Amino acid sequence: MRQFLEFIIRQLVEFPDEVMLSEIPNGRMTVFRLQMRQTDVGRIIGRNGQTIRALRALLSSAAARHGQKATLDIVE
Repeated sequence: MRQFLEFIIRQLVEFPDEVMLSEIPNGRMTVFRLQMRQTDVGRIIGRNGQTIRALRALLSSAAARHGQKATLDIVE
């Protein structure tokens, strides 16, 4: 899941080399923490939060296929 999520995010941002995605497992729940350049945050959030909602939906679906739960947090 991490590679999948990181690949998508790197395609969306202007500075892909500065994307840092950390994975924090907690039982059946995994929290992904995303850090990036401040100027790229808007690209990931999208208009009215559409992009981040879509990313979270994809992540949630991928996690469910493995019997897990996952969430994505943006760290500023």
